Amino acid sequence: MKKPQFESFRATSLYCKKCATAMPVRERLLLVLPEKEIFDYLCTGCGESVGEREVTASEKFGGVDGLSLLG
Repeated sequence: MKKPQFESFRATSLYCKKCATAMPVRERLLLVLPEKEIFDYLCTGCGESVGEREVTASEKFGGVDGLSLLG
């Protein structure tokens, strides 16, 4: 059985439509629910939301984080 290459994934830069290029991002905790936490990725250039990441309770304690990009 193969081991996963990583346990969690956090973006350091994402494409920003407003800036029209890949920009560094900062992560902001958006919502805490009993079963998951939702983080928002904000462009450091213009402050636009460029994606989000959800961490479920099971992922938080040993699984893989989910990353969702806004389209």
